[in-house]
Amino acid sequence: MSGSGQSQFRCTQTPSKVLHLRNLPWECNEEELVELCKPFGKIVNTKCDVGTNRNQAFVEFVDLSQAINMVSYYASSSEPAQIRGKTVYIQYSNRHEIVNNKSPGDVPGNVLLVTIEGVEAGDVSIDVIHLVFSAFGFVHKIATFEKAAGFQALIQYSDVQTASTARDSLDGRSIPRYLLPSHLNECHLRISYSAHTDLNIKFQSHRSRDYTNPYLPVNPTAMEGFLQPAVGPDGKKKEFESNVLLASIENMQYAITVDVLHTVFSSFGTVQKIAIFEKNGGTQALIQYPEIATAAAAKDALEGHCIYEGGYCKLHLSYSRHTDLNVKAYTDKSRDYTIQVPLPMQQTSGVPGVGYASSSAAQGQAPVTPVTSWDRAPAGMGGARPLHQPNVFPGGVSFPSQPPYYGS
Repeated sequence: MSGSGQSQFRCTQTPSKVLHLRNLPWECNEEELVELCKPFGKIVNTKCDVGTNRNQAFVEFVDLSQAINMVSYYASSSEPAQIRGKTVYIQYSNRHEIVNNKSPGDVPGNVLLVTIEGVEAGDVSIDVIHLVFSAFGFVHKIATFEKAAGFQALIQYSDVQTASTARDSLDGRSIPRYLLPSHLNECHLRISYSAHTDLNIKFQSHRSRDYTNPYLPVNPTAMEGFLQPAVGPDGKKKEFESNVLLASIENMQYAITVDVLHTVFSSFGTVQKIAIFEKNGGTQALIQYPEIATAAAAKDALEGHCIYEGGYCKLHLSYSRHTDLNVKAYTDKSRDYTIQVPLPMQQTSGVPGVGYASSSAAQGQAPVTPVTSWDRAPAGMGGARPLHQPNVFPGGVSFPSQPPYYGS
């Protein structure tokens, strides 16, 4: 036996009509395997993309003698078996037939399961997903969700052929860069078939759409998808504006209450409602103004600035999907300034340098909010830091004539 044969074969194995091929070129397909093996007999089954590196395969001949002929030929030949110029190592398999136990993801269907890698929920809108997949045919329904595998979507087409075309074209590809948020470089699509044949979409929302039923009710608590940035004719996103701001607060050295936020945001106009909540381990807040223009001015002025000196309580602002907050409780975490609140419900703020009088509510006026003295130090000097003066009340401090300048 030649040296090449010794490196290519294991002769101690029991012959089988199923051969195990190793060291295959990347993405070696069934046609290439059949082309290599067909001189020795008829191939009845193959199994590609086997092994950790997906560079192995199994080939099953119609009978044992044909498999033996192939192994014997290359064991004695000075020329090794090759595919695309790459040496292929051949041995008998310990199995006697190939059983293709296809997972549900391998069985063609009209619904695709799409995993969008490298993104979080909200990074890629349902409208962008629809734009990408509708290039291959009419998309009936889309449902998005989060699983352990990441952000996923179910895409329903009318037939298997359209779904297969979309899968073959998009699997492993990335969504076009101009459709992605600026902080994402790329996101790859991993696509398999779903066991579903007809998605049950109950509401039109930012998570689900039924494009076949224009009369389907809209989920009033999940309108984010309709407020996602649209793509303009120049390919750039047009940011949707809202009268409600979503504030993410980082580096919280001090507690943030509605009183603190009201002091900051009311410098730009009337604040109607505030709601503070925890999400993904961080503190966020929704601040509602009467109109978009005021919200836009506050967003432009406050984005990236800190409420307290030293870089504490840094604000990151975006427009919310909401337009009218449903605030029911009167607490340090939520407040509706458009309604009259009974005096016993009002509490004293525990934030240093912040307080308010409760007499106005008893007189039928909107609750008085805390007013903090602001130091307009220049940027870079920790400007716009609250002066921690105890027992400062609205009656003793007036709002500045111009919005305060907040530190970077």
